[in-house]
Amino acid sequence: MGCSSCSTNKSGVPNGCKSNGNCGTGSCGSGNKLAVFDWLSNMTLPTGEAPFNIYEVRFKNGRKHFFKSTDKTHTIVMGDVVAVEGNPGHDIGVVSLAGELVKVQMKKRKVALDSPDVKKIYRKATQKDIDVWNEARDRELETQRKGREIISRLGLKMKLSDVEFQGDGNKATFYYTADDRVDFRQLIRDLASAFSIRVEMKQVGMRQEAARLGGIGSCGRELCCSTWLTDFRKVNTAAARYQQLSLNPLKLAGQCGKLKCCLNFELDSYLDALSAFPKQDVVLKTEKGEAIFVKMDIFKKLIWYTYKEEKFKWYKLSLDQVQEIIELNESDELGSPLEDYEAEITEETKIDFENVVGQDSLTRFDTPKKPKRNRNKNRNKSSNQKRTDTPPSNKSKKGEQKSTPKNSTVKKVNKQSGQNQNQDKKNNNRQNQNNSPSNKKTNNNQRRNKRRNSGNNNNAKKNQQ
Repeated sequence: MGCSSCSTNKSGVPNGCKSNGNCGTGSCGSGNKLAVFDWLSNMTLPTGEAPFNIYEVRFKNGRKHFFKSTDKTHTIVMGDVVAVEGNPGHDIGVVSLAGELVKVQMKKRKVALDSPDVKKIYRKATQKDIDVWNEARDRELETQRKGREIISRLGLKMKLSDVEFQGDGNKATFYYTADDRVDFRQLIRDLASAFSIRVEMKQVGMRQEAARLGGIGSCGRELCCSTWLTDFRKVNTAAARYQQLSLNPLKLAGQCGKLKCCLNFELDSYLDALSAFPKQDVVLKTEKGEAIFVKMDIFKKLIWYTYKEEKFKWYKLSLDQVQEIIELNESDELGSPLEDYEAEITEETKIDFENVVGQDSLTRFDTPKKPKRNRNKNRNKSSNQKRTDTPPSNKSKKGEQKSTPKNSTVKKVNKQSGQNQNQDKKNNNRQNQNNSPSNKKTNNNQRRNKRRNSGNNNNAKKNQQ
């Protein structure tokens, strides 16, 4: 169930809490960064044992600290908004973990029960505290924008990644990343005078910056560092080599610009599988010549070799065959040619898809459609061919020879006579309209046309005779 920050406005644009895919107000439940499930919540404590009075409180972008409650009258549970001790003033946070699991987290982070880092919880936050906290949160984006302008004006080589206000609005922490040391004494003075607040500068690494900002990885899921991963281990390119990955920095680097943390997730299983494989610099000595390593498939236990003199051809061998050749070479014997070993390998074809229910193939949309042929056109063509193929009789030929010229001449005469009649009508109309002396030339032209038409009529009569 989303909060009011996840709703949309009148124009249909989502409001959002500007936390890049995660809930920043703490009221969306599982949408929180580094959310924890209390699997001991339904278990009661033994008789005579008091509940643990130290709580884990979460702040902006997954920042968590431990705080001690001295007031025994108030019961604090997960999800409560509390006012805790700040430096100076007070801060507002959300209780992310309570009970016996806090002891486990403190032991994991190596925080003692009597450590000075464990500060106090003043009270449960009132409505006034929450209103002041929300006003301070609304100022963060504008403060970050103006802070970047001041940094660019001073010419400092640093990147301002995030700004976090304290719950009372009197202090702001500026998180930045830099490759070298930065003298930001003048920057602190300018920020304090511009915003009238107490300024604290905190440098973070590239991985910590990505964890705070959040985002979507190349796998399509949220970043591990912003959802569940808390300890950042070193990642080397050797992890990519063991997993037979191409050393492409565009594919191996994450959003932080460093190597992806997920390269270490499957490294142990690859190392266990590689323990049975021979080293890649081992040369196989066969009767045909020496063979060198090309590549391998770790989980299928297949290795490709090629001859030094004939590198255009690769031969696929199993792990047992390669170990057999190595044993022969250790006893000063030559192995058989690689062609013989490759012929012994038989691979079973696995059926990925079975048409059990009578469904069509999954790739039926990939094949191009065949053009539909018009059956009527084919029928007309076949009928025309049959007519042309059948030879006509002699009688029909004679009748056609006699009838064709007569029919053609009659049609020509009818067309010419019809054209002449139309022209006569047009000429008569023109004579009635144009009786004035200025139209003598047109009348002469009309007379010439009449003569030509009469001559054409006489020719047509001769042809009829």
